[in-house]
Amino acid sequence: MTTPAISFEFFPPKTLEQSFRLWETARALAPLGPDFVSVTYGAGGTTRQLTHDAVTALAGHYGLNVAAHLTCVDATCEETLQIVADYAAAGVHEIVALRGDAPQGHERFTAHPEGFASSVELIEAIAARGDMTIRCGAYPEPHPESADTAADVAWLKRKVDAGATSAMTQFFFDADTFFRFRDACAAAGVAAPIIPGILPIQSWAGTRRFAERCGTSVPQWAEAAFAAAGPQGEADLAEEICVKLCEQLVAGGVDRLHFYTLNKPDLVLKVCAGLGIHPKGEFSRVA
Repeated sequence: MTTPAISFEFFPPKTLEQSFRLWETARALAPLGPDFVSVTYGAGGTTRQLTHDAVTALAGHYGLNVAAHLTCVDATCEETLQIVADYAAAGVHEIVALRGDAPQGHERFTAHPEGFASSVELIEAIAARGDMTIRCGAYPEPHPESADTAADVAWLKRKVDAGATSAMTQFFFDADTFFRFRDACAAAGVAAPIIPGILPIQSWAGTRRFAERCGTSVPQWAEAAFAAAGPQGEADLAEEICVKLCEQLVAGGVDRLHFYTLNKPDLVLKVCAGLGIHPKGEFSRVA
Protein backbone atom coordinates (compact mmCIF):
# COMPACT_ATOMS: atom_id res chain seq x y z
CA MET A 1 0.00 0.00 0.00
CA THR A 2 1.27 3.45 -0.89
CA THR A 3 1.95 5.62 2.15
CA PRO A 4 -0.20 8.75 1.96
CA ALA A 5 0.89 12.27 2.84
CA ILE A 6 -0.84 13.52 5.98
CA SER A 7 -1.94 16.75 7.63
CA PHE A 8 -3.58 17.55 10.96
CA GLU A 9 -6.19 19.95 12.28
CA PHE A 10 -5.94 21.49 15.75
CA PHE A 11 -8.20 23.90 17.61
CA PRO A 12 -6.91 26.90 19.58
CA PRO A 13 -6.80 26.52 23.38
CA LYS A 14 -9.06 28.61 25.59
CA THR A 15 -7.57 27.57 28.94
CA LEU A 16 -4.14 26.78 30.34
CA GLU A 17 -5.02 23.10 30.47
CA GLN A 18 -6.05 23.17 26.80
CA SER A 19 -2.80 24.95 25.95
CA PHE A 20 -0.77 22.12 27.45
CA ARG A 21 -2.90 19.62 25.53
CA LEU A 22 -2.31 21.42 22.22
CA TRP A 23 1.44 21.64 22.67
CA GLU A 24 1.68 17.99 23.73
CA THR A 25 -0.41 17.00 20.71
CA ALA A 26 1.84 19.04 18.40
CA ARG A 27 4.92 17.52 20.04
CA ALA A 28 3.55 13.99 19.52
CA LEU A 29 2.41 14.44 15.91
CA ALA A 30 5.11 16.72 14.47
CA PRO A 31 7.63 13.84 14.09
CA LEU A 32 5.23 12.17 11.63
CA GLY A 33 6.20 14.88 9.11
CA PRO A 34 2.82 16.38 8.17
CA ASP A 35 2.56 18.43 4.99
CA PHE A 36 0.83 21.08 7.06
CA VAL A 37 -1.30 21.55 10.14
CA SER A 38 -4.35 23.78 10.35
CA VAL A 39 -5.82 25.71 13.27
CA THR A 40 -9.55 26.29 13.43
CA TYR A 41 -11.60 29.41 14.04
CA GLY A 42 -14.26 29.29 16.74
CA ALA A 43 -17.92 29.55 15.78
CA GLY A 44 -18.81 33.14 15.05
CA GLY A 45 -15.14 34.15 15.05
CA THR A 46 -14.96 33.68 18.83
CA THR A 47 -11.34 32.48 18.85
CA ARG A 48 -9.87 34.98 16.39
CA GLN A 49 -6.97 36.08 18.60
CA LEU A 50 -6.49 32.62 20.08
CA THR A 51 -6.24 31.17 16.58
CA HIS A 52 -3.64 33.78 15.65
CA ASP A 53 -1.60 33.03 18.77
CA ALA A 54 -1.72 29.26 18.20
CA VAL A 55 -0.81 29.60 14.52
CA THR A 56 2.19 31.82 15.14
CA ALA A 57 3.40 29.61 18.02
CA LEU A 58 3.14 26.40 15.98
CA ALA A 59 4.93 28.01 13.05
CA GLY A 60 7.57 29.89 15.01
CA HIS A 61 8.44 27.43 17.76
CA TYR A 62 7.48 24.04 16.39
CA GLY A 63 8.69 24.39 12.80
CA LEU A 64 5.36 23.31 11.32
CA ASN A 65 3.85 24.54 8.08
CA VAL A 66 0.64 26.07 9.44
CA ALA A 67 -2.56 26.91 7.59
CA ALA A 68 -4.68 29.38 9.56
CA HIS A 69 -8.46 29.10 9.34
CA LEU A 70 -10.13 32.38 8.43
CA THR A 71 -13.84 33.12 8.12
CA CYS A 72 -16.12 35.92 6.95
CA VAL A 73 -17.98 36.15 10.27
CA ASP A 74 -18.46 39.41 12.15
CA ALA A 75 -15.65 41.41 10.54
CA THR A 76 -15.24 43.99 7.79
CA CYS A 77 -13.30 43.18 4.65
CA GLU A 78 -10.54 45.48 5.85
CA GLU A 79 -10.30 43.77 9.23
CA THR A 80 -10.24 40.32 7.64
CA LEU A 81 -7.51 41.21 5.16
CA GLN A 82 -5.49 42.79 7.96
CA ILE A 83 -5.47 39.39 9.65
CA VAL A 84 -4.06 37.91 6.44
CA ALA A 85 -1.41 40.62 6.33
CA ASP A 86 -0.48 39.94 9.96
CA TYR A 87 -0.05 36.25 9.18
CA ALA A 88 2.13 37.02 6.20
CA ALA A 89 4.29 39.31 8.36
CA ALA A 90 4.68 36.42 10.83
CA GLY A 91 5.81 34.07 8.06
CA VAL A 92 2.53 32.19 7.71
CA HIS A 93 1.52 31.84 4.06
CA GLU A 94 -1.33 29.33 4.10
CA ILE A 95 -4.99 30.11 4.77
CA VAL A 96 -8.01 27.84 5.06
CA ALA A 97 -10.69 30.22 3.77
CA LEU A 98 -14.22 29.50 4.99
CA ARG A 99 -17.51 31.35 5.16
CA GLY A 100 -17.92 30.34 8.79
CA ASP A 101 -20.87 29.43 10.99
CA ALA A 102 -23.48 31.85 12.25
CA PRO A 103 -22.46 34.05 15.18
CA GLN A 104 -23.91 33.21 18.57
CA GLY A 105 -27.57 34.06 18.79
CA HIS A 106 -28.17 33.71 15.04
CA GLU A 107 -29.64 30.72 13.24
CA ARG A 108 -28.03 31.46 9.86
CA PHE A 109 -24.94 33.21 8.61
CA THR A 110 -25.47 36.88 7.86
CA ALA A 111 -22.67 38.85 6.30
CA HIS A 112 -21.25 41.89 8.05
CA PRO A 113 -22.50 45.03 6.25
CA GLU A 114 -18.91 45.82 5.27
CA GLY A 115 -17.66 42.23 5.19
CA PHE A 116 -17.28 39.38 2.75
CA ALA A 117 -20.58 37.72 1.91
CA SER A 118 -19.18 34.29 1.04
CA SER A 119 -16.09 32.11 0.99
CA VAL A 120 -15.75 32.80 -2.74
CA GLU A 121 -15.42 36.55 -2.11
CA LEU A 122 -12.91 35.89 0.68
CA ILE A 123 -10.83 33.57 -1.51
CA GLU A 124 -10.80 36.07 -4.38
CA ALA A 125 -9.55 38.83 -2.09
CA ILE A 126 -6.80 36.69 -0.54
CA ALA A 127 -5.74 35.37 -3.94
CA ALA A 128 -5.34 38.94 -5.20
CA ARG A 129 -2.43 39.36 -2.75
CA GLY A 130 -0.47 36.73 -4.65
CA ASP A 131 1.46 35.45 -1.63
CA MET A 132 -0.87 32.92 0.00
CA THR A 133 -1.66 29.25 -0.53
CA ILE A 134 -5.43 29.04 -0.10
CA ARG A 135 -7.27 25.92 1.00
CA CYS A 136 -11.03 25.58 1.35
CA GLY A 137 -13.72 23.24 2.64
CA ALA A 138 -15.72 20.64 0.71
CA TYR A 139 -18.77 18.54 1.55
CA PRO A 140 -19.03 14.96 0.27
CA GLU A 141 -22.54 14.92 1.71
CA PRO A 142 -24.83 17.96 1.36
CA HIS A 143 -23.99 20.92 3.57
CA PRO A 144 -26.88 21.59 5.98
CA GLU A 145 -27.75 24.75 4.03
CA SER A 146 -27.25 23.20 0.58
CA ALA A 147 -29.93 21.89 -1.75
CA ASP A 148 -27.96 18.79 -2.75
CA THR A 149 -24.51 17.45 -3.61
CA ALA A 150 -24.66 18.97 -7.08
CA ALA A 151 -24.95 22.42 -5.51
CA ASP A 152 -21.96 21.69 -3.25
CA VAL A 153 -19.89 20.55 -6.24
CA ALA A 154 -20.79 23.72 -8.16
CA TRP A 155 -19.87 25.90 -5.16
CA LEU A 156 -16.55 24.10 -4.73
CA LYS A 157 -15.74 24.77 -8.38
CA ARG A 158 -16.42 28.48 -7.79
CA LYS A 159 -14.02 28.44 -4.83
CA VAL A 160 -11.30 26.72 -6.86
CA ASP A 161 -11.84 29.09 -9.79
CA ALA A 162 -11.51 31.98 -7.31
CA GLY A 163 -8.06 30.82 -6.21
CA ALA A 164 -8.29 27.87 -3.79
CA THR A 165 -5.60 25.32 -4.58
CA SER A 166 -6.95 22.39 -2.55
CA ALA A 167 -9.96 21.42 -0.45
CA MET A 168 -10.39 19.37 2.72
CA THR A 169 -13.69 17.55 3.13
CA GLN A 170 -16.04 17.25 6.05
CA PHE A 171 -15.67 13.84 7.70
CA PHE A 172 -17.61 10.81 6.50
CA PHE A 173 -17.94 7.13 7.41
CA ASP A 174 -17.87 5.31 4.06
CA ALA A 175 -15.11 5.53 1.45
CA ASP A 176 -17.70 5.34 -1.35
CA THR A 177 -19.19 8.60 -0.09
CA PHE A 178 -15.89 10.31 -0.84
CA PHE A 179 -15.34 8.52 -4.15
CA ARG A 180 -18.78 9.55 -5.46
CA PHE A 181 -18.08 13.16 -4.51
CA ARG A 182 -14.58 13.09 -6.01
CA ASP A 183 -15.94 11.69 -9.27
CA ALA A 184 -18.70 14.32 -9.40
CA CYS A 185 -16.12 17.06 -8.85
CA ALA A 186 -13.89 15.71 -11.60
CA ALA A 187 -16.85 15.57 -13.98
CA ALA A 188 -17.64 19.21 -13.13
CA GLY A 189 -14.09 20.31 -13.93
CA VAL A 190 -12.81 20.82 -10.37
CA ALA A 191 -9.06 20.57 -10.93
CA ALA A 192 -7.72 21.11 -7.40
CA PRO A 193 -6.88 18.17 -5.12
CA ILE A 194 -9.67 17.13 -2.76
CA ILE A 195 -8.27 15.81 0.51
CA PRO A 196 -10.47 13.48 2.58
CA GLY A 197 -11.13 14.76 6.09
CA ILE A 198 -10.70 11.90 8.59
CA LEU A 199 -12.21 12.00 12.08
CA PRO A 200 -10.82 9.27 14.34
CA ILE A 201 -13.69 8.46 16.67
CA GLN A 202 -12.53 9.63 20.10
CA SER A 203 -16.06 9.24 21.47
CA TRP A 204 -18.92 7.56 19.65
CA ALA A 205 -21.56 9.65 21.41
CA GLY A 206 -19.70 12.87 20.61
CA THR A 207 -19.12 11.85 17.00
CA ARG A 208 -22.81 11.11 16.48
CA ARG A 209 -23.74 14.57 17.81
CA PHE A 210 -21.17 16.20 15.56
CA ALA A 211 -22.42 14.24 12.55
CA GLU A 212 -25.97 15.44 13.18
CA ARG A 213 -24.87 19.08 13.29
CA CYS A 214 -22.82 18.99 10.10
CA GLY A 215 -25.01 16.74 7.95
CA THR A 216 -22.85 13.60 7.96
CA SER A 217 -24.99 10.49 7.67
CA VAL A 218 -24.37 7.80 10.29
CA PRO A 219 -24.56 4.32 8.72
CA GLN A 220 -26.45 1.53 10.46
CA TRP A 221 -23.37 -0.69 10.44
CA ALA A 222 -21.51 1.85 12.60
CA GLU A 223 -24.41 2.13 15.05
CA ALA A 224 -24.54 -1.65 15.36
CA ALA A 225 -20.77 -2.05 15.68
CA PHE A 226 -20.41 0.45 18.53
CA ALA A 227 -23.48 -0.89 20.29
CA ALA A 228 -21.96 -4.37 20.19
CA ALA A 229 -18.50 -3.16 21.26
CA GLY A 230 -19.76 -1.30 24.32
CA PRO A 231 -17.66 1.20 26.27
CA GLN A 232 -14.84 -1.27 26.85
CA GLY A 233 -14.35 -2.06 23.17
CA GLU A 234 -14.99 1.42 21.75
CA ALA A 235 -11.33 2.52 21.46
CA ASP A 236 -10.18 -0.62 19.62
CA LEU A 237 -13.17 -0.48 17.29
CA ALA A 238 -12.55 3.19 16.53
CA GLU A 239 -8.96 2.44 15.56
CA GLU A 240 -9.98 -0.51 13.39
CA ILE A 241 -12.69 1.46 11.58
CA CYS A 242 -10.43 4.45 10.93
CA VAL A 243 -7.52 2.38 9.62
CA LYS A 244 -9.86 0.45 7.32
CA LEU A 245 -11.42 3.63 5.97
CA CYS A 246 -8.00 5.13 5.26
CA GLU A 247 -6.80 1.93 3.58
CA GLN A 248 -9.88 1.91 1.34
CA LEU A 249 -9.27 5.54 0.39
CA VAL A 250 -5.61 4.93 -0.43
CA ALA A 251 -6.51 1.82 -2.46
CA GLY A 252 -8.92 4.04 -4.40
CA GLY A 253 -6.18 6.47 -5.39
CA VAL A 254 -6.14 8.94 -2.47
CA ASP A 255 -2.59 10.16 -1.82
CA ARG A 256 -3.16 12.43 1.21
CA LEU A 257 -5.31 12.43 4.33
CA HIS A 258 -6.31 15.28 6.67
CA PHE A 259 -6.92 14.20 10.28
CA TYR A 260 -9.23 16.08 12.64
CA THR A 261 -7.27 15.47 15.85
CA LEU A 262 -9.48 17.23 18.43
CA ASN A 263 -6.11 17.98 20.09
CA LYS A 264 -5.80 14.33 21.13
CA PRO A 265 -2.80 12.54 19.60
CA ASP A 266 -3.02 8.92 20.80
CA LEU A 267 -5.65 7.53 18.42
CA VAL A 268 -4.23 9.50 15.50
CA LEU A 269 -0.78 8.02 16.19
CA LYS A 270 -2.25 4.50 16.27
CA VAL A 271 -4.12 5.01 13.01
CA CYS A 272 -1.03 6.42 11.31
CA ALA A 273 1.03 3.48 12.57
CA GLY A 274 -1.57 1.15 11.09
CA LEU A 275 -1.01 2.87 7.75
CA GLY A 276 2.77 2.52 8.00
CA ILE A 277 3.35 6.14 8.99
CA HIS A 278 5.83 6.37 11.87
CA PRO A 279 7.80 9.17 13.55
CA LYS A 280 10.80 10.25 11.51
CA GLY A 281 12.87 11.19 14.55
CA GLU A 282 12.73 12.92 17.88
CA PHE A 283 10.81 16.18 18.11
CA SER A 284 12.97 19.24 18.65
CA ARG A 285 11.53 22.65 19.30
CA VAL A 286 12.77 25.34 16.92
CA ALA A 287 13.00 28.14 19.48
